[in-house]
Amino acid sequence: MTVFPADVFTEPTNVDPDTLANLGPLRRMAGIWEGAKGMDVNPGPDGTRRQSFIERIELQPIDPQTNGSQLFYGLHYMIRIVKPNEPETYHHQVGYWLSEPATGTVVQTLAIPRAQVAMAMGKASADATRFELTATRGSPSYCICSTPFLEYGFRTESYRIAVTLNADGTWSYEEDTVLLVRGRPEPFHHTDGNTLTKIAEFTPNPLARG
Repeated sequence: MTVFPADVFTEPTNVDPDTLANLGPLRRMAGIWEGAKGMDVNPGPDGTRRQSFIERIELQPIDPQTNGSQLFYGLHYMIRIVKPNEPETYHHQVGYWLSEPATGTVVQTLAIPRAQVAMAMGKASADATRFELTATRGSPSYCICSTPFLEYGFRTESYRIAVTLNADGTWSYEEDTVLLVRGRPEPFHHTDGNTLTKIAEFTPNPLARG
């Protein structure tokens, strides 16, 4: 059980303005990335569908954030995914990757324009090259929130993302979102994965630039 201080208002005084230096394993993810070998496995009306995709993700450092004594360093991100040779957006996602150095906690928040949000959490050392985060429907903290239609037709029971920081400077992810699809007897594992290559550097957070 996490033990919190009695004083929930006093903020830390030793806040380093350099976000990148305090991101732990997220540090190597800062920048602009592309991946052309993504694969999405999703439920269709006639069974399982497989869709290749091309992805661009931008992760930029933000200034340190505090909740009283709690201190986060993070990256703001935006993802745009398209099908090969098609201009229309196939998937769009925004959110934050957050690192809490004091506890080794890593958090991912995400929002998609199908009116669904989630917050996943895991633990990782500062030098970790692989880490995993999870969110569970109904959890009081690291949870999933969906519209009534998604709850009715495609209820998300859990979300898991595993990130691997590769030796060649790329990074990869594997996602597994467990869905209860209306009319289907078994849970469906909606999976996604890709390997990202850096195409441009990040912009330092405003305090670090100042």
